[in-house]
Amino acid sequence: MTLLVMAAGMGSRYGGLKQLDPVGPNGEFILDYTVYDALQAGFDNVVFIIKEENLEIFKETVGNRIGTTCKTEYCFQRLDDMPEGYKVPEGRVKQWGTGHAVLAARDVISGPFAAVNADDFYGRESFEIIAKYMKENPDSPTCMAGFVLKNTLTENGTVARGHCTVDENGVLVDITERTKIMRLENGQTAYLEDDVWHDIDEDAIVSMNCWGIPADFFGVAMDEFVKFLGNGGDEMKKEFYLPTAIVKYLEANGKKAKVLKTGAKWYGVTYKEDRQAVVDYIKKSIEDGVYPEKLWK
Repeated sequence: MTLLVMAAGMGSRYGGLKQLDPVGPNGEFILDYTVYDALQAGFDNVVFIIKEENLEIFKETVGNRIGTTCKTEYCFQRLDDMPEGYKVPEGRVKQWGTGHAVLAARDVISGPFAAVNADDFYGRESFEIIAKYMKENPDSPTCMAGFVLKNTLTENGTVARGHCTVDENGVLVDITERTKIMRLENGQTAYLEDDVWHDIDEDAIVSMNCWGIPADFFGVAMDEFVKFLGNGGDEMKKEFYLPTAIVKYLEANGKKAKVLKTGAKWYGVTYKEDRQAVVDYIKKSIEDGVYPEKLWK
């Protein structure tokens, strides 16, 4: 099975190429632990979505470590990777979002795959439940690791999460993108919309972009990207989100996505101040025997 890692974002709030900021004792990155967990869960092929200008630094670091353990490929998310008849709006420098990032692998991946962010630490359980579901449901492998919102917050600012509506059978009904969620000073968790804070349940299920996706997703996603480009909006800032593309895929094919709830705590580096918590968690995980001290021997 293939693991697709979205690593093209530079992380403007974090202030650098956060995907390549060491957090392990031997210079390992978050994505090292992501790939290690995925391999332990049964994945055997990794595709990285990166910016073309970062290819050499990825090869020198990620490639030299992970590439000796499993097949590793690179695809480039390019702003000018546009459907026929479309061009980049003058002045746009921002990438088109996670849905567009996944489309960069459309000529490389031919079977079902899992897609994740490079700068999020999901925990091995997330990959185990995704891999198990995909193996047991080869004809309809669409699934998502569903995190509990309170387990995905940072004390250092707002986070963006996909707020999921899930039915009584654990099937995904819809996802609403909330780009600014945080726990307020009064202890209430809320999201900001139109300059107004709205309460949100801390026990809500959210998407962290940890998906199991079928091979025929790419065709629908490209059609939806075309619609996205033609639907107006702020041409300098609007983004084509992966969860939105997946929901559209499900609607177009009359299929369902299973939400696989996990109690795992998310660790990530949305902000520079988040890094130490990741370092501390990995250190404890090594002490507990979850990871070897030298991840890639």
